Amino acid sequence: MLRAYKFLLRPTVRQAQALTQMLRDHCSLYNGALQERRDAWRHTSKTSVRYGDQSAQMREIRVSDPERQGRWSFSSQQATLRRLDKAFQAFFRRVRSGGKPGYPRFKGLGHFDTVVFPKDGDGCRWDSTPNDAHTRVRLQGVGHVRVHQHHSVKGRVKTVSVKREGNRWYVVLACDEVPAEPLPGTGRIVGIDMGTVHFFTGSNGEHKENPRFLESMAEELTAAQQHLATFPKRTRRRTKKHRAAARKVAKLHAAPPARAVLSDSLGRTRPWGRRLRSRRRLGPRLLPASPLPASPATPP
Repeated sequence: MLRAYKFLLRPTVRQAQALTQMLRDHCSLYNGALQERRDAWRHTSKTSVRYGDQSAQMREIRVSDPERQGRWSFSSQQATLRRLDKAFQAFFRRVRSGGKPGYPRFKGLGHFDTVVFPKDGDGCRWDSTPNDAHTRVRLQGVGHVRVHQHHSVKGRVKTVSVKREGNRWYVVLACDEVPAEPLPGTGRIVGIDMGTVHFFTGSNGEHKENPRFLESMAEELTAAQQHLATFPKRTRRRTKKHRAAARKVAKLHAAPPARAVLSDSLGRTRPWGRRLRSRRRLGPRLLPASPLPASPATPP
């Protein structure tokens, strides 16, 4: 069984600066590799540059630029090049199928938020200080970063990703061999059909209305966006008020608060709240249920 764990990072000021520099250098690598592919194809020779060609150049690049590209994990840089290669593969697949091509674009620093370490122990190490009271993850070029680990990690850690969301940093662990934890059976069955008109419908005819969190936050989000629009869009130096307005919009758009509200709503939904939290994206299901307060449900 595969599972991903996401934990909040608690970096120091210097570590946060190093994490930002790591994203900036990986973004530069991505854009440079894209520029090389584009220029090679625009040349009269129509040369195709592939992942293997660019990966082979990394050793020379790291030696010539030890302060930037040579500072970070070689495996994470290969993962960034693979990310670009997958974008080109998707582009050619859309061209062959007759869809909208969507040529890969250059990415600004604000749109490049993730660095992937393909293997735990190669450029990164989860739980790098097991004797410490706090869990830490070691990242090459950054150091041992404290992790706010709110639950245990099961299975074997395969990949480690560092992600920036607004002003916060997260570590995402992709694990395999995670033991399944089936819920105890009750001997009864309840049908759960999740939709758009209603949040879900039970086999006993009960409807749970859609909470529509976006509509409830639309007024606040609109006001924050209108305030941000009063500042110049293209400027090299943002004022303190400009940065504060941008942070507020990013905070309202951020996924974690929305997930927290949804999780709270699901937790208040009985008797299926606990089960829906882990199955809300899987579509209609027949789930074992706890005894209902009303009359017994009949199978759909």
